[in-house]
Amino acid sequence: MHIRVGQKVTYPSQGVCQVEAIEDRQIGGFSEKFYMLRLLANNSSIMIPRSKILEIGVRPIINSIQCQNLLKFLSEDFEEPPSDWKIRTKEFNAKVQSGDIFQVADVLKKLYYLSRLKSLSFREQRMFEKTKFLVVSEMAIVCSQPECMIEEKVNELLEISYKKHIGQEIKASSASEAIH
Repeated sequence: MHIRVGQKVTYPSQGVCQVEAIEDRQIGGFSEKFYMLRLLANNSSIMIPRSKILEIGVRPIINSIQCQNLLKFLSEDFEEPPSDWKIRTKEFNAKVQSGDIFQVADVLKKLYYLSRLKSLSFREQRMFEKTKFLVVSEMAIVCSQPECMIEEKVNELLEISYKKHIGQEIKASSASEAIH
């Protein structure tokens, strides 16, 4: 994967970052290239060895076609989440850590569904907020729209997905229209 200065990338479970520099650093007597990233959400810095970039799961942000596919995915039905909270937590954590935005969106849909059935535990509520942030913030950058507008659309699509899952008929919604 080729990463260049100025490019936006996604760091798993943290969000969108700007590549600020690629620097040579001496660590333990060895010289290695490092990517210097700035996390857009809170302006913190992340330094990643070039040799670990794929292992960590850093990836370029999605493109506009993937964004449209993500919108469609958010409105689709999903597999029932595991009923055992330990299994569910392990599965959800693995998906969020993968860095794959569609896996993160799957967790978001399932947590939304669970939140409609009962109050989420503190840990699940935090994960719900984090997954929504990860999905909304990346889509807002790709679509060049305010996060509040994207979040509103995401909420509408989550409700459609929930209703599909419980078997209710869904009427056409403007939320499923493409974001331009």
